[in-house]
Amino acid sequence: MAEDEPPGASLKPLVFRVDETTPEVVQSVLLERGWSKFDQQERNMEDWNLYWRTSSFRMAEHANVKPWQCLNHHPGTTRLTRKDLLAKHLRHMERLYGAPLYEFLPPTFVMPSDYSKFVAEYFKEKQALDAKLSYWICKPAELSRGRGIIIFSDIKNLIFADTCIIQKYICNPLLVGRYKCDLRVYVCVTGFKPLTIYIYQEGLVRFATEKFDLGNLQNSYAHLTNSSINRSGASYEKIKEVVGSGCKWTLSRFFSYLRSWDVDDLLLWQKINRVVILTVLAIAPSVPFAANCFELLGFDILIDDNLKPWLLEVNYSPGLSLDCSADVSVKRRLIHDTIELMHLHSLRNDRKESCSAANGSPGVSLARKDRGQGRDLPHESFSQPGSRRAFSKDGTPGEKGVTACPENQHTCQPRAVLSRQEVRPPTREPPKAKPKARARHPALKTLIPRVSLIQARGREKGLSLCVQPDSSWVPGPQAGNFVLIFPFNEATFGASRNGLNVRRIIQELQKLTHKQCSQAAEEKTKRK
Repeated sequence: MAEDEPPGASLKPLVFRVDETTPEVVQSVLLERGWSKFDQQERNMEDWNLYWRTSSFRMAEHANVKPWQCLNHHPGTTRLTRKDLLAKHLRHMERLYGAPLYEFLPPTFVMPSDYSKFVAEYFKEKQALDAKLSYWICKPAELSRGRGIIIFSDIKNLIFADTCIIQKYICNPLLVGRYKCDLRVYVCVTGFKPLTIYIYQEGLVRFATEKFDLGNLQNSYAHLTNSSINRSGASYEKIKEVVGSGCKWTLSRFFSYLRSWDVDDLLLWQKINRVVILTVLAIAPSVPFAANCFELLGFDILIDDNLKPWLLEVNYSPGLSLDCSADVSVKRRLIHDTIELMHLHSLRNDRKESCSAANGSPGVSLARKDRGQGRDLPHESFSQPGSRRAFSKDGTPGEKGVTACPENQHTCQPRAVLSRQEVRPPTREPPKAKPKARARHPALKTLIPRVSLIQARGREKGLSLCVQPDSSWVPGPQAGNFVLIFPFNEATFGASRNGLNVRRIIQELQKLTHKQCSQAAEEKTKRK
């Protein structure tokens, strides 16, 4: 029993609710952490803490969520994950803030409404290239796993029935052993009011299983990186040049490979962070408020041979099946760390609920304990972040100040993925001691999310992937392998705190980008 709980209150395992779409790995991890599975025959309908499913929730379900409950989807995020809506939102941002800012999206046309625009662009480019071919890719707006995609250079081969998008095909992708690849980057948005974005420091790299060849656009195994397609290819199990067998690497292995070619992987990761922030900003002002929910997204990023990241799409409920060793290594820790992140962003209102429990009100049996590895995590409900005080009036850490979650052997600890000293795939490192909180900003009375340092290289040089912190800016918060990328300084926190001042945020992001590029240029000069 917790020290401050009234007589009669007891701690019981947290309860998770699922449906037929809930990934097996989610259920397995929660059971491993000591959670109980909801059974409507044995429990009250409100007697659960987390509802995790693949499909979205109705607004009525969001409106009726209780303080001790959490949903794994936020309303309105499908505007990022439907390909046609994503394109429309990003084009709207281009018109407002300038095309150069959003040049990470290939030229895109939504069919059938943009058909005449596409035809005009197609023939304009064909005339400009003279005898050279131009390449385009057509994707159904709502389908996933590579279904219905066609790549063409002759408009005569364009066939579509339903809503789809046509994009300029990136015909100069970065190749690994002559194989095309893209990155699956995991992002968790824990709230939109204020906007709070975390990126996962580990991820997956997905390979085509046949060598890239623009001479054969019909060969899906050479042009599409979807593992659901490539697992059925004849070359899947074969040992492929550099790539090896299968069709996936971990992200840390990929960055290790880049470092062996003297690529500035830190700068590349900073660019990817920028893509993520600008993409989420495109819908953030119009997303309805909803408490007690989060959104785990899968960003598909293609890197070209100039080391420029391109946004291919954003995935709703990214696939969590465990089809290979890379999946097992990344996805199990991803779920563990997502649960840690939920605890990091929850309110300490046990005292109130314990009093309710003593009076026999609904939810009395709900516990505030997540065993994980047999250790007690903070006894918190899953409420909206932003209400907890991180600092007292004199600027010292408050009694309920935010700290990083305790280390867990299941969570993916920061690796040497950005350390130039390590070229081979990284191994697990012992947890590093966390910096102690120091007195900061006496006027602040609410939680200010703070940037985290990332990976060995960042720790050594005092760099964040998305900000060079001021002397007054302390690292954190970090939950397992999730690190905060927005807000990345006090100005962006202020610009997202009451409403969302997108123009101010973009100005701060442009300042940051300029600073990062200058630092990268200086470092390159020093190496020479």
